[in-house]
Amino acid sequence: MTSRPISLAILWHMHQPFYKDLVTGEYVLPWVRLHAVKDYYDMVAIVERFPEVRANFNLVPSLLLQVEDYVNNKVSDKFLDVTVKDPADLTLNERIFILQNFFMANWDIMIQPYPRYHDLLLKRGRFSSPAELAKVAKRFSNQELMDLQVWFNLTWFGFIYKNEDPVIKELIKKGKYFTAEDKQLVISKQFEVMGKVIPKYRELWDKGQIELSTTPFYHPILPLLCDTNVAKEAMPYIKLPGSVFQHPEDAEAQIKMAVDFHQQRFGRPPLGMWPSEGSVSEQIIPLVAKAGIKWLATDEAILEQSLRKMEMRSHNLTAQDLYQPYLAEKDGEAVVMIFRNHFISDQVGFVYYRWRIGDSLNDFFGHLNNIRISLPDDGRNYLVSVILDGENAWEFYPGGGKEFLEAFYGALAQNPMVRTTRVCDHLEKNPPQRKLSRLFAGSWINNNFKIWIGHTEDNIAWDHVNKARLALNGIDNPTAWQELYIAEGSDWCWWYGDDHSSENDAVFDSLFRKHLKNVYTLIGRQPPKELDLPIKQVGVVRPLKEPVYLVKPVLDGEITNYYEWLAAGFFDISKARGAMHQIETLLREIHYGFSLSDLYVRLDLNLSLKSEEARAFSFAVVTNMPASTKAEISYLPEARHYVCGFSKADEHLKQLESFGVGRIIELGIPFSYLDAQPGQRVEFYIVVNKDGQEVERWPRNGGITVTVPTETYEEEQWYV
Repeated sequence: MTSRPISLAILWHMHQPFYKDLVTGEYVLPWVRLHAVKDYYDMVAIVERFPEVRANFNLVPSLLLQVEDYVNNKVSDKFLDVTVKDPADLTLNERIFILQNFFMANWDIMIQPYPRYHDLLLKRGRFSSPAELAKVAKRFSNQELMDLQVWFNLTWFGFIYKNEDPVIKELIKKGKYFTAEDKQLVISKQFEVMGKVIPKYRELWDKGQIELSTTPFYHPILPLLCDTNVAKEAMPYIKLPGSVFQHPEDAEAQIKMAVDFHQQRFGRPPLGMWPSEGSVSEQIIPLVAKAGIKWLATDEAILEQSLRKMEMRSHNLTAQDLYQPYLAEKDGEAVVMIFRNHFISDQVGFVYYRWRIGDSLNDFFGHLNNIRISLPDDGRNYLVSVILDGENAWEFYPGGGKEFLEAFYGALAQNPMVRTTRVCDHLEKNPPQRKLSRLFAGSWINNNFKIWIGHTEDNIAWDHVNKARLALNGIDNPTAWQELYIAEGSDWCWWYGDDHSSENDAVFDSLFRKHLKNVYTLIGRQPPKELDLPIKQVGVVRPLKEPVYLVKPVLDGEITNYYEWLAAGFFDISKARGAMHQIETLLREIHYGFSLSDLYVRLDLNLSLKSEEARAFSFAVVTNMPASTKAEISYLPEARHYVCGFSKADEHLKQLESFGVGRIIELGIPFSYLDAQPGQRVEFYIVVNKDGQEVERWPRNGGITVTVPTETYEEEQWYV
């Protein structure tokens, strides 16, 4: 066990996609503006209140460029356009747009605490179909729409302005019956906060409390820009695009643009870089080093695979392996590399918001202490890197993260066995003692590039980019090149394929193709017709887990015991919705499995099934293979209980008794009812209806499939 304090580098990564169409000047989504107001300012300003703490921030240049555009050019976006309009002048479509989009926030944290905002949500209906919104829009008064315009923009303020700015505090206290003057105050305050973002980061960097690092300008996956064939290192059998993309000069340009931008805004070049999605390969090392970057950060799994690659044998990481810097070399150039602790980083980003703050801190510092115990007492200073998204997590934390961050930084300032550090300071005093002669090509997600290449949709996108790149060869048109570099960004392929999906899929797809169309338009050529065709076809992700064995749940509407659904498949609707902001879904999870005789489905909801609101909905399991059937659970007011009707195309309705409604919905359907024989596939999906209107369908396209087990299923599974 080392007797020295642990050196801790906390790095917050700040990034949003590039939402602007350079030809029309339109911003199609508002998230740069709203996250600037809620996160980008607060996250650095709160560090200033703990002068003993050192922190690191990675700022993507294309994000800062958009913040500057709002501040310097007073640009707008569609959400802001309908905000500033007088409610009396809103068209019906604009009213529907507001009702559909102005509740895009975490309901529990950002809507429910404010009575008027919550009442407006209930009046609209927490779960409404597009068809319903046209009717609902006519029931909203101009004053209610004014209050909704104000509240959507008000709730996105960060905790500093909500708690300390007299104007914002007074408007929150007022709560309703807002005026046009109130609305203008909110918008003015948003632009005030955005104007403080870049100066505050520069101020704290100049003071020496934080270090600022960068990312290639438009957030591309650098290894894939250099050579899409590199994806085969982690996935040898991946199906790549029809055309190979090999443009290391584009990777070099994106790096150089980022360094130059950083120099211009902050008065000095960055020393460090978090490459987009932690994506690295050997080919990027000389490109990064020649641009003056001294250190790169990526995930611990990349280190593990790199050591295996060097030693040609299995290599399980030790604490001593992970918590030190390495010198990565290629073609006579070198850069220092550090590797993030994957588990602790994800605890902060995805777990601690569900826990009491004291429990979160005990867990965090407990892990650090375990690391310290596992390190040798050899006189060296070891570095633990905690690196994560610095914006999206905080809308899930109570109070926008205020209480957690205050407690977190306060504990860091007082703990004698943890010393927060800037990466540059640690590396200056503790240069690397080990070298990486080989570097595994991958990202922080499963140490591969599967998110961005290999799926048919991803490959189509790469082929489109390659064709536009070929069209630009030898042409000097800076705006056209900028559009190409934007299209090289990672965000577009994040949403293509079956890994992620959101309500904004169509918007992202359209904007990606618009950037490529602009390339052709700007050089005087007709865009190819295929760019008019949507790439995104299936707006759903695969089940998170497939069934692994037979299940036989008690159909009582309760989670009877831990093991009841343990072997079942699991479809996580939050994954299907993706990470972008959107209206909450009624369904939260779908669990599914089978016995030798029955298909079982469990539905978990985001509201209580005992509520009057829930009783307005019906829940149907619909199969389209091998037969068209529907088992639908609905509430009968006159009988005061739920019933389940089952029907097939060629049969009359019959009642099923094998279901339960309590905290959850559980349903069993005999395979014989589905005309499904052993060895056949059954495909089903879930439909939620209200007043005869479909409110939700999961998966959105296609279905979930299971194979009917044979009589020897158990023996086969045991043998395997």
